[in-house]
Amino acid sequence: MYLAEMTISNFRRLRNNTVHFQPGLNVIVGPNNIGKTAIVDALRALLAGTDDPYPRFSVEDIHVPRKGGEAGGEITISYIFRDLSLDDEADFLHALRLGADGKTEAVLGVAYGEPDKAGRLRARRWCGKFEDVPATSPMLDNLRSVYLQPLRDAEQSLRPGRNSQLSRLLHLLSDKAARDKIGELLKEIDKEIKNVQPLKDTQEAILGRHQTMLGEQLAQVLNVELSGNDFGKLAARLSLLVDAFELDRNGLGYNNLIYMAVVLSELSKNADAAFRSLIVEEPEAHLHPQLQAVLLRYLSGIQAVDGEKPVQVFVTSHSPNFASIADLNAITCLYETNGDVAAFHLGTVTFGKGKREKLKRYLDVTRAELFFARRLIFVEGAAELMMVSVLAMQMGVDLRNHSVSLISVEGLNFDSFLPLFGEKAINIPVSIITDADPYLLDDEGKNLAHYPGPKEKIVVSANTAAMKGHEDAFVKVFHGQKTFEYDLALDATNRATMLKALATLHPGIAKDLKVAVDEENGEAAQAKALFRGMFERVQNNVQKGKFAQALAAAIQDEKLAITIPSYIRSAVEHACRP
Repeated sequence: MYLAEMTISNFRRLRNNTVHFQPGLNVIVGPNNIGKTAIVDALRALLAGTDDPYPRFSVEDIHVPRKGGEAGGEITISYIFRDLSLDDEADFLHALRLGADGKTEAVLGVAYGEPDKAGRLRARRWCGKFEDVPATSPMLDNLRSVYLQPLRDAEQSLRPGRNSQLSRLLHLLSDKAARDKIGELLKEIDKEIKNVQPLKDTQEAILGRHQTMLGEQLAQVLNVELSGNDFGKLAARLSLLVDAFELDRNGLGYNNLIYMAVVLSELSKNADAAFRSLIVEEPEAHLHPQLQAVLLRYLSGIQAVDGEKPVQVFVTSHSPNFASIADLNAITCLYETNGDVAAFHLGTVTFGKGKREKLKRYLDVTRAELFFARRLIFVEGAAELMMVSVLAMQMGVDLRNHSVSLISVEGLNFDSFLPLFGEKAINIPVSIITDADPYLLDDEGKNLAHYPGPKEKIVVSANTAAMKGHEDAFVKVFHGQKTFEYDLALDATNRATMLKALATLHPGIAKDLKVAVDEENGEAAQAKALFRGMFERVQNNVQKGKFAQALAAAIQDEKLAITIPSYIRSAVEHACRP
């Protein structure tokens, strides 16, 4: 069985949210202070109790509306488990109901209400269709979970002890015959050690002093031997060595990985529990990007090992590395919209043929920032990536201060990113800045190169037109007359600044182009001459990325004037809207 859904109401920043999960790995991502820890605590409200106590909540944990109002009412969390075996159905009999698909599912819940004198909320755990049926202790004991908190002390958790994960794992992997055999071996070893002369001398010294001190009547029988020579005491004293060194000499990151390996081994070998899960907050702590990738790859496939029980893993993270590497179906994105927090499961997105695979290839660490953004501007390439933030600053807008992430899709790959946003997906403001790539058809229907004037009505490319068809209240597509550089060149002030920036890279080209531009009449003709002279040369085209760097430097460092194209201005205003 696995946890398929969890609905949280009236808890911290979460007013009423349903989070969907899949078997195996689940990664919950989102910006800071969005509610990831609230989801972890909501999971622990039902699944904790074996290794750590259930979390305790107070009246301060009750949701307070951002738009005004007071906290009130109960905190309620409900859980739906699916894919139950016959044994699972027997263990959770009173929690069963028929799901929408006609299959049996188990429903449990926790409600927090009626605070005590200290302000702590009393918990009530229930099961089934009605909240008045209490969840029994055997039922709750069947939910086995381990919680790894952020910035955890893995070294402390791996130290020897009766209840250590290492001790539990050893007990799980040994039957009575094996335990008896180990006990016999310990006794034999103890017998041999006691015959070693230094131990004999030590015992005689202690015993002699003891008898002299207390006399024959009061003295006790003392023996120097192994401290506990049975299986249980051995298990409590076992420790791990790493490359022949103690754990305290090992790195924090590797100790965390070792601890996860021990925990997952113990969970997957536990045949008594009906449900097993690992809850990890910020696994990226202490791990460099390569180890993050190794860990995520392992967590993605832990239930595929033969002979082991499946373990469902819940991970919260604000690492773009995790978001870029994880399978899209495993990711749930938390985001803020209209003052409330919402959860969007990427497994529900419908992509066109090949678009999901393309998105996965493009989600490197930089572009994975989109899962943590509150607002987004997508651009085609490096030139726009450098220039849009510079132009926004000329408008008096610092994109970072407005929580806007600027992301390049490296071409016309917007169609892979678009399904993630909008009214039916992640509800945040998204501006897409693209080229119009207009066209004209001759009498034979052939496409002609077209350089429209500032006020000329244009026919945009099929790709741009298709993107415009996806617009809604959150996603808007912005384009100019032709391409970014051409639209800049439609303004006389911009042409002068562009030529000065070009002169720092290619003085000869800049000198010739100034003459060619001055010979043309009209804004469109001069813009065409400048654009073609830079980017449509027969040989040695000017590189757009390098030119964008030079132009940005001219605007920021040399304080040269620039007129912002209207479509760029509109895109920035949409992304930064209140």
